[in-house]
Amino acid sequence: MTNQITPCLWFDNQAEDAANFYTSIFKNSAITSVSRYGKEGFEFHHQPEGTAMTVAFTINRQPFTALNGGPIFKFTEAISFQVFCDSQEEIDHYWDNLTKGGEESQCGWLKDKYGISWQIIPSILPSLMTNPEKAAKVTAAFMKMKKFEIAKLL
Repeated sequence: MTNQITPCLWFDNQAEDAANFYTSIFKNSAITSVSRYGKEGFEFHHQPEGTAMTVAFTINRQPFTALNGGPIFKFTEAISFQVFCDSQEEIDHYWDNLTKGGEESQCGWLKDKYGISWQIIPSILPSLMTNPEKAAKVTAAFMKMKKFEIAKLL
């Protein structure tokens, strides 16, 4: 498929674990292929033979690539993935699973155990924020939250 955008996530050596973690949390997700390091290029990549090099996976039909590239780069909050949720049950599911071994932050943000930032957001939030009569109240409510609570926004 031409011009498809696929995020490539650079891990030290946890690409396969991370792909398994994400596909266990999100419905309609799967690992689609794994390439492995061989003996060739060891002097550059320093990965044991048989270690996953790249893991292709999908989350809700969105393709991702996880790469074991070594400890050179780290994730920051400058990039995050937004997950829009239609119910509090969905918010709770993603929040509870993605924060295992990770850390909570403010306003629906969290970091998972691999350091990737996520925003777990009620689907209704954009319409609330563009409603001049509700935006200030909604903002005041969610500024006090870590995990979004839909009932407190309405």
